[in-house]
Amino acid sequence: MPVILPVKNINPTWGKNCFIAPNATLVGDVVMGDDCSVWFNAVIRGDVHYIKIGNKTNIQDGAVIHCTYNYAPTNIGDCVSIGHNALVHGCTVKNNVLIGMGAIVMDHAILEEFVIIAAGAVVLEKTICESGFLYAGIPAKKIKPITAEQREMLATLPDRYIMYSGWFKE
Repeated sequence: MPVILPVKNINPTWGKNCFIAPNATLVGDVVMGDDCSVWFNAVIRGDVHYIKIGNKTNIQDGAVIHCTYNYAPTNIGDCVSIGHNALVHGCTVKNNVLIGMGAIVMDHAILEEFVIIAAGAVVLEKTICESGFLYAGIPAKKIKPITAEQREMLATLPDRYIMYSGWFKE
C-alpha cells in the first residue's frame, strides 16, 4: 500500500483515474490532477512547500519530487513524463515535457512547453529551458531543436503511461 501522509494537517490529493504504486510515497501539500501515475519507489514530498501536478503526468520509478522551504514550490504541468530516478526540485515544468532518466532539475528552473531534458542532465538553479529544444549535459545546455517525431512523442507518451497503469487496475 502506498505511503500517503499528511503534513501539518494537509493531505495529498489526486484526481480521477490515477495510479499510485504500492510502494510510492506522497506526503503533505501535493495536489495531482486526473489520469496521473506515480510509479514504484517514487517520492512526492510536499512537506516544506507545495507541489502541484497537472493532468496526464507520469512520475516514473524512483523519481523524487520535492521543493525548498519558503523559497521554491514545485509546479508541474499537464502531459509531463518524469523519467526513472529523476530529481525535480522547486522548479516549474510546463506542459508536454520529458525529463529523462536520472536528470536533475533545480530550484526556480523553468522548463517551457515541448522541452526534452536528456537522461543524466543537470538543469541548474534559475535556468530557463526554451520551448522546442533538447537540453543535455552537466550543466544542461541547449543542444538542438526537437524534431517533429520528438514533439509527437511528447504528445503521446502520457497516453502510453495511462495504458500501462491500467494494467495494474485489472
